[in-house]
Amino acid sequence: MMTTIKTVVRDRSVTHFVSRILFTIVIVLVSLFFALPMVWLVLAPFDATPSLTVSWPDWTLDNFARLAENPYALKSILNSLILGIGTMALVIVLGALASYAMSRISIPGRDGILYGLLLLSSIVTGTAAMVPTFQLINQLQLINTHVGVILVLAGGILPTVIFILKDFMDSIPKSYEESARLYGAGPFRILKDVVVPIARPGLAFIAIWTIVQVWGNFLVPFLLLRTPDMQPAAVLMYTFYTESGQADLRLISAFSLVFSVPVLLIYFFVNRRYGFRFHGGIKS
Repeated sequence: MMTTIKTVVRDRSVTHFVSRILFTIVIVLVSLFFALPMVWLVLAPFDATPSLTVSWPDWTLDNFARLAENPYALKSILNSLILGIGTMALVIVLGALASYAMSRISIPGRDGILYGLLLLSSIVTGTAAMVPTFQLINQLQLINTHVGVILVLAGGILPTVIFILKDFMDSIPKSYEESARLYGAGPFRILKDVVVPIARPGLAFIAIWTIVQVWGNFLVPFLLLRTPDMQPAAVLMYTFYTESGQADLRLISAFSLVFSVPVLLIYFFVNRRYGFRFHGGIKS
């Protein structure tokens, strides 16, 4: 009997050990799969002859010198910042107002409207709405303007933003607002001084998420912006070819590194300034 028990225990220990080894191997392989592009992004810009493989570079800064000679490269980063920050500001203001209203005002079919908007924004993608979007912006005479791009991008992101922020608004006890009303605060004063400070982690998340969504968006700026000096970095990157029609990896690698820096800086700034501690008020 004791021998049988020891055998079972030993077999379970071996099985557990083997499963842990296999799990570790899988995690290492997955980590390498995601780490290799990051390693290429860091090393390739400093390689005199970069390729699509990861290798120790022949160190040089000539790639960045060539990038600086491009008349539209740095301007495209500025254009991306304009689109990202403009869309973020519009989305946060409209999203906070709409989510607060949907959280506090009882509207018949409120949840159905919210889920319907979220579903439509997921199904009707930018490609499906490409023609009507272009016609609408053309009728508004906003072709080749950053305003037109910001409006389209904000419209596509807003349903998801409202859906996310509504949960943060629901977590704020109404007793906080009732106390503010006793001291004579109006709706906008309550929103600014009571609701927004408590929902600040959610707003910080929305700010970063919106910039990331806009930063890498190719279709909408490509569709609505006509001149190179108005195009963001995600669109300009597709013009980096050699005279023979091959992708210019020296420019692409250097520009990719420069392209990623502003988003990282914005993330660290927002995280340090506002934090990402996802908590609201205490439920009453």
